[in-house]
Amino acid sequence: MLSTPTAERLRQMGLGALAAAWQAQTVDPAIGALSCEDRWGLLVDAEWMARMNRRTQRRVQSAHFRLSATPEDVDYTPPRGLDRPLLARLFQGAWILEHHNILITGPTGVGKTFLATAIGLAACRQGFHVQYHRIPQLLEDWALAQADGHSRDLIRQLAHYPVLILDDWGLTPLSAAESRDLLELFDARYGQASTILTSQLPVEQWHGVMAEAMLADAILDRVVHNAYDLALQGESLRKHLSTTVPGSTTKMTT
Repeated sequence: MLSTPTAERLRQMGLGALAAAWQAQTVDPAIGALSCEDRWGLLVDAEWMARMNRRTQRRVQSAHFRLSATPEDVDYTPPRGLDRPLLARLFQGAWILEHHNILITGPTGVGKTFLATAIGLAACRQGFHVQYHRIPQLLEDWALAQADGHSRDLIRQLAHYPVLILDDWGLTPLSAAESRDLLELFDARYGQASTILTSQLPVEQWHGVMAEAMLADAILDRVVHNAYDLALQGESLRKHLSTTVPGSTTKMTT
């Protein structure tokens, strides 16, 4: 008979998940077979898991991912050059602790952004703060920050994230000023944080995207040499969605 007031007090203390687990135990006929220590362990596990899930959700929301993608959604059946053992290691997050980068290249529609997001979500689950940006939009933000005299503040903010996803590298040529800003960012992150870059261009063509060769050399030296290179292949996955019935909720997978 003590379950209801006990559960209410737990909720008032901010232990909602523990309260729900407590109430579930009171109506479970099999719970009597467990020791007090085992029952208490289950209650603590329920509260701990709920708190971890909330923290993960906050990290996911603050990452500002462009789309929804999880490691479990990755489809390995299309022949697109996905290395399952390598991706399994990347989803575990050791590359972040080692401050390595990931380069994801391939033609349009093969799932580069999806894969980058899935890796980013895995990082959120492991407690890392992640930030997603499309490079064209980021360059516009940089231009506005420079006009206001806050460009260095933006660079320091971006340098702070353990995982930074920069989508659509090389979509447009980079001016000398934009290259200098990116060099400052990559220099601040080098050996301190990890970056995921996606591009339609193969890595060997990245140098030609930048206006000045010396800046290009310096940027690529900080990005490419400590990176995992995921070169995706195949046809656009959007073709498979073109026959979807209007109003359906089909989710694109990588």
